[in-house]
Amino acid sequence: MNPIRKAVIGAALVGSTIAGGAVGASIIGTAHADTSPTTTASSGSTETTTAPAGAPAAQFDPSKGGHTANGITETLLTGDAKTKAEAAALAAVPGGTIERVENDAEGAVYEAHVTKSDGSHVTVKMDANFNVTGIETGPSHP
Repeated sequence: MNPIRKAVIGAALVGSTIAGGAVGASIIGTAHADTSPTTTASSGSTETTTAPAGAPAAQFDPSKGGHTANGITETLLTGDAKTKAEAAALAAVPGGTIERVENDAEGAVYEAHVTKSDGSHVTVKMDANFNVTGIETGPSHP
């Protein structure tokens, strides 16, 4: 193999190594970028967006639902389902104030987040017929 050809092949290998390193560093660098997903719900539709790198992440508003667990995204109840869930929760927690009612992503069919008269928070779990199946205490915020 002649010396010029060796030099060209060597330069090509060095160039591809540098380019590969730059791509790898770029991928690793963006893996830690702040791209917190935010979810907003309106008119029954859910839209998920991602904040650009370096932008402040939007704060999660639990009053709007949207918690995701086990591949299920909780959504706020409306209409008759909302009315029945609220009635069942208030019967289970007399004197409480409903924060929100939604489908449940963690075992029950429905759940109601309630502030008790003493200011503590509970989550009332319900089955498909709005029968209370359990009451979880906490967290200290809605």
